[in-house]
Amino acid sequence: VLSIQVKCYHEIITIGYRVYHSYDLPWFRSLSWYFLLCVNYFFYGETVADYFATFVQRREQLQFLIRYHRFISFALYLTGFCMFVLSLVKKHYRLQFYMFAWTHVTLLITVTQSHLVIQNLFEGMIWFLVPISSVICNDITAYIFGFFFGRTPLIKLSPKKTWEGFIGGFFSTVVFGFIFSYFLAQHQYFVCPVEYNSETNRFVTECEPSELFQMKKYSLPPLLQAVLGWETVNMYPFQMHSIALSTFASLIGPFGGFFASGFKRAFKIKDFADTIPGHGGIMDRFDCQYLMATFVHVYITSFIRGPNPSKLLKQLLILQPEQQLSVYKTLKSHLVEKGILQPSLRG
Repeated sequence: VLSIQVKCYHEIITIGYRVYHSYDLPWFRSLSWYFLLCVNYFFYGETVADYFATFVQRREQLQFLIRYHRFISFALYLTGFCMFVLSLVKKHYRLQFYMFAWTHVTLLITVTQSHLVIQNLFEGMIWFLVPISSVICNDITAYIFGFFFGRTPLIKLSPKKTWEGFIGGFFSTVVFGFIFSYFLAQHQYFVCPVEYNSETNRFVTECEPSELFQMKKYSLPPLLQAVLGWETVNMYPFQMHSIALSTFASLIGPFGGFFASGFKRAFKIKDFADTIPGHGGIMDRFDCQYLMATFVHVYITSFIRGPNPSKLLKQLLILQPEQQLSVYKTLKSHLVEKGILQPSLRG
């Protein structure tokens, strides 16, 4: 993910250099990469603090970095900000601010959304593989349907895209996502959240699968019963969520590609780069993927993710003994008030 992010960033920044003829701006090439380093330091530090709390607790040299992580990140950014102000020269003011804005928008598009990809990965590989495969499937099937049946133009930004390809890609992607989810949901490796085991010093993907990944029986609507001749069907609840993911990948995901097409037309370029012969740059392949990753993250936080006792426990273990005791007493009082514990119970 980091490698792809860096390459996409490089491709977009290079377009800015070329379009604005800004290769000779003082310090700016170095500052662009410095800002990338700062933002990545911030996001990856947040990930380390969130998922590796137990590991960090055992390393005194890391505790300082984690405790003051946001202050350090802000100080690094301020250093770059001050360097930019000091680099301003009279004959390049407007051009320098153009590129300053260009850099920050590029960071927003690439780094922020790459961080969301990593967050999705930690929720379980299935939240990464199904969305990314759905986008690929939609891209391929829309092309096939458009090639054989396309007659009606879809959008002026992409003259080769047709309604026939758009609709055919939608139905194909929904079916693909539904079937693909069925096979992935059977394996713990794909459905279990990725967690760090401090004792073995490695990631583990072993768990009791949640209800999303346990086979259930569903009653079919009367219309489908008449058509299929079945009254019930067994499937994983996640397959229902896969329909939502596939629908977004088919109906909204392509707008990421349309946005990229409009961007390239605005600056009169065919592709972001020539990294992949015949296909353009890495960004040309990932324009829809970033939008999809953002949707998946929002979808998980809105409809899937609930309180996580293991993360809460890790945070409690980091507290000082007196703080832990205070939390214990507060929790005990709360449980007594609700009648879960007897007032006479002592711990």
